[in-house]
Amino acid sequence: MANFQGIFPALLTPFRPDGGIHEQALAQLMERCLRQGVQGFYVSGSTGEAFLMETGERVRLLALCKEIAANRCTLIAHVGCISTKATIALGLEAQRLGYDAISAVAPFYYKFTLEEIARFYTQVMDAVDLPMLVYNIPGYSGVQFGAKRLIQMLADERVLGLKHSSPDYFELSQIKAACPHKIAYNGCDETFLQGLCAGADGGIGSTYNFLADRYLRIRAAFQAGQLQTALQEQRVCADIVEKLLRVGVMAGQKEILCQLGLDFGQCRAPFQPLSGEQRAFIAKEILPLLQA
Repeated sequence: MANFQGIFPALLTPFRPDGGIHEQALAQLMERCLRQGVQGFYVSGSTGEAFLMETGERVRLLALCKEIAANRCTLIAHVGCISTKATIALGLEAQRLGYDAISAVAPFYYKFTLEEIARFYTQVMDAVDLPMLVYNIPGYSGVQFGAKRLIQMLADERVLGLKHSSPDYFELSQIKAACPHKIAYNGCDETFLQGLCAGADGGIGSTYNFLADRYLRIRAAFQAGQLQTALQEQRVCADIVEKLLRVGVMAGQKEILCQLGLDFGQCRAPFQPLSGEQRAFIAKEILPLLQA
């Protein structure tokens, strides 16, 4: 389980002007994060614009990341779709490629019952021979599992753990108390330290794409009992997230990488390109914080 503990960037997906995946930029980002010391990557999640990509593109992205990683780190493939069949198909591709685990957001939009959602995960695990990381993100999926249901799901030995993208840290602490042997990732970047205090084993986050070193320092300081140092680092991360919210988190993160010299292009429609004013705001207000 040690291979699953630590810092995992939820990879952004770079696109060329023609809309294709920018392979060189993807490799540059992954190498940058690996040099900083990340444990692995969470591939093809919502940060990666998975729901704006065709199935074939998601498979291509999984293959590219596996090739670039070259067995140097742990890889978790997000394969979640609304359809059980489509999720299984992506999961089998991840298994074929040699990923270490799969993850799936709860099927959304149709307001499935918790029993239907639990069956979704069971059917995926029955078909795909990889550990499952349940993705709990109620603010976007609209699915409110609750601690009791999540603890029940984690009782399945095939479930690796939980990606907890929720500010409910009481719920997270309940889950870790009941399931201490399961992996729990904090998914809210602006409150990573709070997640560690609630028992998280690490984090999966979007701002890790350009702040991995800072989140590594937060975790190291927390483990060393240097809480004031950890809090100071966390405040910088929270400040960056707050400023990103002013321009749009998805587009803003890609622009940060572009300004750092990585050609990550723009988000796919219906996301809109940033204005010149917004790009200038990032250069003036966010870029200096990366060096703070």
